[in-house]
Amino acid sequence: MYKRILASGALAVLCAASLMTASQATPARASVSLTGAGSSFDFPFFDKAFSVYQSSHSVSINYQPIGSGAGIQQFTAKTVDFGASDVPMNPVSELPAAVKAGGAVLQIPVALGGVSVAYNVPGVKTGLHLNGTVLAKIFLGTISKWNDRAIKALNKKVSLPDTQITVVHRSDGSGTSYIFTDYLSKVSDQWRGLAGTGKLPNWPTGIGEKGNPGVADLIRSTPGTIGYVELAYVIQTHMHQAMLENRKHNFLVPNLKTVAAAAASFPKVTSEKFSIVNGSGKNAYPIAGYSWALVFKHQTDSTKGKALVNLMKWTVTTGQKYAKNLQYVPLPSGVQKLGTSLLKTATF
Repeated sequence: MYKRILASGALAVLCAASLMTASQATPARASVSLTGAGSSFDFPFFDKAFSVYQSSHSVSINYQPIGSGAGIQQFTAKTVDFGASDVPMNPVSELPAAVKAGGAVLQIPVALGGVSVAYNVPGVKTGLHLNGTVLAKIFLGTISKWNDRAIKALNKKVSLPDTQITVVHRSDGSGTSYIFTDYLSKVSDQWRGLAGTGKLPNWPTGIGEKGNPGVADLIRSTPGTIGYVELAYVIQTHMHQAMLENRKHNFLVPNLKTVAAAAASFPKVTSEKFSIVNGSGKNAYPIAGYSWALVFKHQTDSTKGKALVNLMKWTVTTGQKYAKNLQYVPLPSGVQKLGTSLLKTATF
C-alpha cells in the first residue's frame, strides 16, 4: 500500500492514509484486535510488516503514526495496546508515569533507519555537501542564504542561488526530532547550549509541520527549504538529500550500508544507552537511530497480551526481512536478541 500511495505523488494522501492503513484491513477470522500509536519514522515498515503478519494470523492490527510524543501519551493513558517511539521513554518523567499507569514497561528495539537532510534548492539536484557545524547554524538561523560563504566553501563545484533558506522542522513531539537534535548537540556547542536535544525542542527558526510526511511535503513543494526526514520517505518520493560529513571527514548520504555502519559503531545498545549518532566508523552516516516499541510487561488480558508479544517477537526477528525494501536496516543479531530476551519476561 505504501508504495502505491507514494506513486500517486501526493504526500498529503499519505497523511490521510495514516487514518486507514493497510495494516487495518481486518482478516476474515481475526479473533484479536491490537492497536498501536506513535512514531511516523516507523510507519512504512510497520504498515508492510503488520499487513503481512495479520494475513497469516488471527489478529488485526491498527497502527496510527501520530508521532513519538503522542504515542507515548496514548500508551501511558492505556488507550492503545502498544506505543512506538524513536527514542526510549524519558526516565525522569515519561517512564515513571507509564509505570504508575500500568506497571513495568518493556522497550523493544523494532527498527533501524537513517534521517536524511532533505532540501529543495533551485538548480541544485545533487552534490550538496554539508557538515555538522554548518547544518547547526542553518537550523539556528545564523546562516540564512543558500549562497552563504560557509555553504559555498563546502560546495565549490555547485552553483548556489541567492535564495533565502527556509528551515522546516516537526511541530509535534517527535523521536525523529530527538535523533536529529541529538546529532546537532554532539557536533555544535552552540546548538547544545541554545536549543539542546529533545522530541520538541525550542526551535530557533523555521516552519513546523506534523509528522515525517508533513515535513517532506512542505520541502517538496517549497523552493529554498531544508529539513530532516526519515530515509524511507525521501527515497520513495525522490527527494534531494545532502551529503553529510562524518567524523572521518567522509561525505555520505544515508543508505542501507551507511546506516548499518552507524549501528556497527555502537554494538551494545539498550533503552538506557541508545544514541547511535555521529559514529566513528569510516562509512558511518552520522544521523541514524533505532525505534522502540513500548509494551507493558504484565498483560492483564492474557489472550490479547500473548497475541501482542507474539507480534513483537515476529517483528523483531522474521519481520525484519521486510526492512530493506523500505530503506530500513534489518536489526543486527545482537539487537534482535535484546528484543526477544525482553519479550520473554512478559507475564500474563
